[in-house]
This record gives sequence, C-alpha cells and structure tokens, in this order.
Amino acid sequence: MFNDQVKFRRVTAGTLLVVAPLLQAVAVVVDPGTWGDDREAVSFGDNPALAQTQSVLYHWSWMLMAVAVIGLMHLTRRRATRLGHVSGVLAVIGYLQLSGLLLIDPVEWYLGQRNSPEEAQRILDEMLNLPGVTFGFQLPWMFFGFIGLPLLTVAVWRAGFVGWWVPLLVAAGYLGGFLVPYGPLTVPFWTAPVVALGWTGVRILRMGDAAWAGYYEVSRVPESSLR
Repeated sequence: MFNDQVKFRRVTAGTLLVVAPLLQAVAVVVDPGTWGDDREAVSFGDNPALAQTQSVLYHWSWMLMAVAVIGLMHLTRRRATRLGHVSGVLAVIGYLQLSGLLLIDPVEWYLGQRNSPEEAQRILDEMLNLPGVTFGFQLPWMFFGFIGLPLLTVAVWRAGFVGWWVPLLVAAGYLGGFLVPYGPLTVPFWTAPVVALGWTGVRILRMGDAAWAGYYEVSRVPESSLR
C-alpha cells in the first residue's frame, strides 16, 4: 500500500476521519477538568494520570485531523474548489496551532501543586498574556480549526460527496461547543462530529481506488457552470 499513492492517500484520509474526532471525544470524557473543578490547576492535580492522558489524546486528535483535512480537500477538486482550498488551509493551521497549546497543561499541573489556585492562575495568566504568546500562538489562529473544518465539510457537501446533515452536525458540534462552558455539556457537542466525520471516513474507505483516483481527472470547465 505504501507504494500505491492512490490507495495510501484514500485509506489514510478515511481512517483518520474516523480516528481523529473519536480521540477528541474520548479526551473530553477522560479530562478531569470536564467533571471536576473548572480551574485546571486544581482538577489536573486531582488526577494527574488522566490529565496527561487527555492532553495526549487531544494532541494526537488535532495533529491527525490536520492530515485528514488534506484528504477532505481532495474531494473538492471538481466543485467548491475555492471554498475547499480556503477552509482547508484554515483548518490545517488551526489544528496544528491547537496542538501546540497543549504543552500548557503540565505547566498548570505544576503550578497547581506548588501554589494556591488563585496564585497559579495569576502566574499562568501573566505567562499567556505576553504579546508574543497571545498573537503568535493563540489569537486568532486557535479558532481556525473549528471554523475551517465545518466550512470544509460544506465544500464537500457542495461537491456532492456527502449529504447536508454532515456539515450541519460538524458545525453544531464544534461551534456549538463554544456556546457552553467547558464541562459535561461539551461532551455531546464534541461527540456529534464523530458520527458525521466517521461516516464520511467510512464512505471514503468503501469508495475504492478508482473512484478516488477519478478526482484527479479535473475538467477545466469553470466552476460556475457546474452549479
């Protein structure tokens, strides 16, 4: 398979669309901060093992999702190409950026073990509010993933590969999760995309190499004439 560019890319894209969102859903379930004190300096100290586990799960979920996004972009070669390109780039940048922020988790645990919750939060805020950290690692880049991925699934829907319910469920899950405080209510929101993206991934795995390779044969007819 590693010598077959069509099969490798198809299987990789399909598999990661199943695995990546599932890892994120598992991460929010095992995260001590989901069920305990909303101050992570406290909740991480309550169960350091689960705190490390959720960090690793989030990290690999977001790293793998960045790769899966490239596979989704392949499905927009014929239609909604412009939207697929823009949203795909946003999603890749966003997910890679989110992954890097997870290194702050062990810092929060360390500070919480040696300081009061208030002092730990004060030190952490002082670190994260440095301009280089804020604008180099956080804003606005950290939101690109959760904005770009729903838009990319809209492009894949317009390309005719999935039904309308896929982008709706992905947007409701990832964007809706920002409407509630991080906690138990986040669990159903971040579980919803597992269904939509997982179904898309399974469909890619079942479509066969010939159908996947067919997307490389792009007609040069203007996109507007295909609508």
